[in-house]
Amino acid sequence: MTLQQLRYLIAIAEYGSINAAAQNLYASQSNLSTAIKELEQELSVQLFEKIGRRMLLTDAGRTVLPLSRELTQAYARQVIEQADMLEMRYADKGSTHLRLAVSTQHYAFSVQAFVNVVEQCEGDDYEFILRESSTGEIIDDVRT
Repeated sequence: MTLQQLRYLIAIAEYGSINAAAQNLYASQSNLSTAIKELEQELSVQLFEKIGRRMLLTDAGRTVLPLSRELTQAYARQVIEQADMLEMRYADKGSTHLRLAVSTQHYAFSVQAFVNVVEQCEGDDYEFILRESSTGEIIDDVRT
């Protein structure tokens, strides 16, 4: 499985067609079709079903890529987001940003404390990340 295949999977699911996804990704329809077929073979599942001109996720496709924006743990989206963050972080090798990353449960006092710190730090020399999640995910964040 490649990052490009996951990007194609997300785009096709969001746009509902290979044609629209290809146009928005500036790629050919055949490249998208081939990438999805290879991904389906690798995972041994059918990810999409074609209904007219629409491409709809199958049950297996929804397992790999839940459509709901609230489901932030969607596997494919999470992988792409992490890859994009890595690319952004290391794109400017001369960057001297200081980074504060906080992982917390949803508590108003923790958000307010985070905002207070952000407000005290002026300029573009800082990078701030606040992630609210469950206890298990917080432990994974700290470990990572």
